Amino acid sequence: MELNRRTIVAGAAAAGIAATTLGGTAHASGGRAPVKELFGKLADGTKVHRWSLANGGTRLKVLSYGGIVQSLEIPDRHGRYKNVSLGFDTIEDYVAKSPYFGALIGRYGNRIAKGQFTLDGKSYQLSVNDGVNSLHGGAKGFDKHVWDVEGFTSGSDVGLVLHYTSVDGEMGYPGTLKAKVTYTLTRHGDWRIDYEATTDKATVVNLTSHVYWNLAGEGSGSVYDHELRIAASRYTPVDSGLIPTGERAEVAGTPFDFRRTKTVGEDIRVAHQQLLYGKGIDHNWVLDKGITAEPEHIATLRDPSSGRTLKIATDQPGLQFYSGNFLDGTLVGSGGHIYRQGDALCLETQHFPDSPNQPKFPSTVLRPGQTYRSTTVHSFGS
Repeated sequence: MELNRRTIVAGAAAAGIAATTLGGTAHASGGRAPVKELFGKLADGTKVHRWSLANGGTRLKVLSYGGIVQSLEIPDRHGRYKNVSLGFDTIEDYVAKSPYFGALIGRYGNRIAKGQFTLDGKSYQLSVNDGVNSLHGGAKGFDKHVWDVEGFTSGSDVGLVLHYTSVDGEMGYPGTLKAKVTYTLTRHGDWRIDYEATTDKATVVNLTSHVYWNLAGEGSGSVYDHELRIAASRYTPVDSGLIPTGERAEVAGTPFDFRRTKTVGEDIRVAHQQLLYGKGIDHNWVLDKGITAEPEHIATLRDPSSGRTLKIATDQPGLQFYSGNFLDGTLVGSGGHIYRQGDALCLETQHFPDSPNQPKFPSTVLRPGQTYRSTTVHSFGS
């Protein structure tokens, strides 16, 4: 049997990690039942709802369209709240313009070379939407569908359960995939994401979240002064199309070394071929911990101006760090500000890009009878 995240079942501890385990700051409890309101309608009349949650000092707003985090508010060192995720005010902007702001990504987060892979001797052609490659599930990935959403309270936790069924052949992927994603705000203010999926035919799966973070506040300017640490000694270099070469290169001596805390912008202008390919950072880090049965702390982001911190724990083997290189000044966000290059960054917990075509990478294959499970926890402090 392949040993991968699909065959590792996390225990109850993975679903209920305390803030102290992840180094988070404990906030007072005070969650309330999620509140649902109409956010807008798609062109075909389908209603899109927004759900509002608050617990432990964290405030979260989520859309049924794409499972999008439209807003995530946390306090600074003085208790002042700001939204720290990029987004829009209208559903029309999300449909027409969004570069995956806050969205759930599937079936396959990141890139698959030429939109092609072979599984059990059969070749599949996926939707191609990033030059010659397939990105984030294709032209209509999970981020562009309306999910079924239910709110819940459980003890001192509050949250949402999101369901979406992707039919056999959607965007070229084999098998009917039933996806379930649970967003939980804990009494400590942690935001936990639990992913699950099952299939009736062998397929590939790589689910993730695509929040654009700016801990100084959405629309406040560059994140190049944010301090970042990643527990990874290697990364996966890419070719000019941002497809991994298959190498797991040492970060030592390169701009990709975040083993010690440094600012995001410290080396981002260094004349390194990998930075030229990505127009900045858009690479996968090979986490030192590998695949784990429970989430482990792998990254810390801090804004020195506000004191806000984000600590990420995951059971996944990789972390895609994207430095907002393609924000080009054409998008106006929810706070009425123009988003420019470097105004946010993404830290996407995941399996590696193009794994279906890279036999030396951890497998992303899911088979009938198996359940894909993954957990990522975001802990906030100031």
